[in-house]
Amino acid sequence: MIVAITGIILILFVVGHLLGNLQIFLGPDWINSYSEHLRELGPLLWAIRIFLLATVIVHIYVTIRLAIANRRARPKSYIDKENVKATFASRHMVMSGLIVLAFIIYHLAHFTFRKTDPRFGLLKLDPLNRYDVYSMMVYGFQNYVVSGFYVFALFLLFLHLSHGSSSFFQSLGLNNKKLEPRLALGGRIFAWLLFIGYASIPVAILLGLIKPAQQL
Repeated sequence: MIVAITGIILILFVVGHLLGNLQIFLGPDWINSYSEHLRELGPLLWAIRIFLLATVIVHIYVTIRLAIANRRARPKSYIDKENVKATFASRHMVMSGLIVLAFIIYHLAHFTFRKTDPRFGLLKLDPLNRYDVYSMMVYGFQNYVVSGFYVFALFLLFLHLSHGSSSFFQSLGLNNKKLEPRLALGGRIFAWLLFIGYASIPVAILLGLIKPAQQL
């Protein structure tokens, strides 16, 4: 139940974060205005960040506890193990979750605290005296290594969500044999849409479709 509830909260954040980031395709004014509105939240924004961080920690901690409990329930491995219904994603939820956590930490250091790219400190304010988030994102994703790690982490997030976005119905007792295949398919489609949405940003930047608003 805890894993399911915290998972739902994180899924809602992932969707909201994507909708905000996709505004980069609408131009500098949109994404810079969005970022400025978030910054104007002040202490509330930090309260939301702390709440989300606590949710991530609880989600991972309880998931690991469940994995350990499952392993202790069968200390001796199967002699001949054949997976019937368990997908690759469902069998590696802990691993993909931990790698995604490492990505989140780097992502925060990169774009939120701006500690990994010295060029971000050279950016001037936009014409409306807002921080140029648009150019920051473009310069950040022009690095092939950063974009590659970003897309790789997104793929792992896709694997995680392709199972998690439907399995929480089972955890909350809202699933049945008739709904199960539909929810599983819906979870995979939902995860793919998120992956395509997020990955479209670094791909568009690397292809030169989105250029910085100011030159360094």
